[in-house]
Amino acid sequence: MNYIEVLDSIDAAVWGPPMIILLLGCHIYTAIRTKGIQRKLPLALKLSITKDNGAQGDVSNFGAMATSLASTLGTGSIVGVATAVLSGGPGAVLWMWLTGILGMATKYTEVYAAMKYRVKDRQGHMMGGAMHVWEQRYKRPDGTVPWWAKFMAIWFAVMACLTIFGVGSAVQTSAITSVAQANFGVEPWIVAAIVCGSALLIIMGGLGTISNICEKLVPIMGVAYILGCAYILVCNWAFIGESFRLIFECAFTPRAAFGGAVGSGIIVALQFGCARGLFSNEAGLGTAPLISAAAESKNPARQALVSMTGPFWCTVVICFVTALVIVSSLCAHPTLIQDAGVTNGATLANAVFATIPYVGAPILMLGILCFAYSTIIGWSYYGERVTLYLFGRRWVPLYLGFYICMGFLGGVGVGDVAWTATDISNALMALPNILMVLLCAGMVGKETQHYVYDGNIDEELRADIHELPEKSVFTRKKA
Repeated sequence: MNYIEVLDSIDAAVWGPPMIILLLGCHIYTAIRTKGIQRKLPLALKLSITKDNGAQGDVSNFGAMATSLASTLGTGSIVGVATAVLSGGPGAVLWMWLTGILGMATKYTEVYAAMKYRVKDRQGHMMGGAMHVWEQRYKRPDGTVPWWAKFMAIWFAVMACLTIFGVGSAVQTSAITSVAQANFGVEPWIVAAIVCGSALLIIMGGLGTISNICEKLVPIMGVAYILGCAYILVCNWAFIGESFRLIFECAFTPRAAFGGAVGSGIIVALQFGCARGLFSNEAGLGTAPLISAAAESKNPARQALVSMTGPFWCTVVICFVTALVIVSSLCAHPTLIQDAGVTNGATLANAVFATIPYVGAPILMLGILCFAYSTIIGWSYYGERVTLYLFGRRWVPLYLGFYICMGFLGGVGVGDVAWTATDISNALMALPNILMVLLCAGMVGKETQHYVYDGNIDEELRADIHELPEKSVFTRKKA
């Protein structure tokens, strides 16, 4: 058994029925405790474009949401969807979509907790995330943190570091270079050098530069990609009905599709749908709170609602549109997988979009380039936050250098290994965050009743925000 087979076995184990049950159970439980917070989506969309002037924070709520959305709208929105269809069948699309809808409640809960327990560093910058929730929520009166809470905090931060190098860097650059080489014949190392070099210049500008770029890039790239996919769906209009039938049928019954090239059972469809759904919208993963905690917001509920729109835009809209393009194109060309020699999600995406003359390849290239590039920028900030927590500020420049190097190495050839390793680290990173979400769900539900359902969404919470010592977590004794 080679190392790829070992990784595949580990991936299948961590994304087995227990993880699927835990993830979906968390989504359903938080939806119940927040009384179906998804129904407040119109309010959340309104708040996402409303400034909280005078509120504490480092970046506007829209800037935080745009940066978070830029981070989630990565290759998972295109290549990840193709991988889910190829490995889990058309039925995986439905489970991915449902993960997005239900995941809105989990995203709301984890961001609410991060906002409530956020801290300041010595420079006055806001910091938040699962590691700070574990420490601040269970901190003793003498300022010390129980060993088990610190263990969960460190577990999340360490797995976040590993995940960030894959999701945020290697996988994204790999997708860009593979599409550029397949469509334009450009050498991967040239594309990787340009992408990583330009990303480094933006990252060095700090959170302000990152959020400003994302605020402008996200709306443009999202609208452009949706319009391009809409044109493809018009071309495939005759197969839209069959696509929906296959998606729903394969989600609940084991069967083969597309000339037998794709086939799966219900569990496999669930596994890949949930895994790629989490990869796509990050609900339950715990990454969005790392940036959302820096947002200017009058109270935790406002920013939690804004962040809740992420899974809606990313999975419910973008990923579902992508899935319809892929499934309808495969319905129109049932032997495409065999004819094009498809072996993975990237080659399937290339083959599908290439079926539309003239515009297919440019739409794919635009989507991959914009989505992946924005993810590289956004996830760099996530890595900076967990590096600062684990090792202190002196290690941040080293982390950034390693982050860019991993992106370059990913661009010149990591293939499916990066996707598989990322799936594994995603699951291991999600575990302590999901447990934190479940423990905080009751508190979040109770306070949500006050802010959201009792009409106090504009109430300003004036609470002292704790200042974190400028030390690594391993040397920090008292908060």
